[in-house]
Amino acid sequence: MFLEQVTTKPDPYAPFLLSQAIKANGFVFVSGQAAIGDDGEIVGEDDFDRQAEQAFRNLDRALTAAGSSLSKVVKVTIFLRSMENFGKIVELRRKWFSAPYPADSIIEVSSLYSPEAMIEIEAIALALTEDR
Repeated sequence: MFLEQVTTKPDPYAPFLLSQAIKANGFVFVSGQAAIGDDGEIVGEDDFDRQAEQAFRNLDRALTAAGSSLSKVVKVTIFLRSMENFGKIVELRRKWFSAPYPADSIIEVSSLYSPEAMIEIEAIALALTEDR
């Protein structure tokens, strides 16, 4: 099996000893993407809309770094601190994904990696480039 670590520049996840994503046998497995800015800090504290936009931008950046794209996502899992934002997620899926829309799970959690984080998105996508 071929495994390739995917990194972005900057890589705010490096201090946590995890990969932005891993390419394996034609798939890209993207780690949970939160509203982390290039400075490693949460964007939009107490602002779900800003955090969600940043999390989707981070997901897009990780997929692009892996040689994939949002159009190749087959499964997405979205973790929310509050299901009150479910309606906004439907609109965000419409903005960031296209038909056929990926399989999706939305899960409410009591907390994420940081008390300020309100959303985290992980995904599995097809790789656009062939593994070695």
